[in-house]
Amino acid sequence: MDNNEITSVEKYLRQTFGNEAIALDRKTTKADSIEVSLGGEFIGVIYKDDEDDELSYSFNMAILADDLPK
Repeated sequence: MDNNEITSVEKYLRQTFGNEAIALDRKTTKADSIEVSLGGEFIGVIYKDDEDDELSYSFNMAILADDLPK
């Protein structure tokens, strides 16, 4: 993902969820994905999908059972 894509997706997420603490970080070495953090804590990964001339981004967030309220 290039810098313009990262900025656009980050802006979209911040507006959609009403949270300026959402940040995208290029910690991954893969060109088609980027890490998402909230207040500095890793929460998921966004993958770029550019197949069949239709561009989309998929957000994947794993929730550990240990993190759920008891």
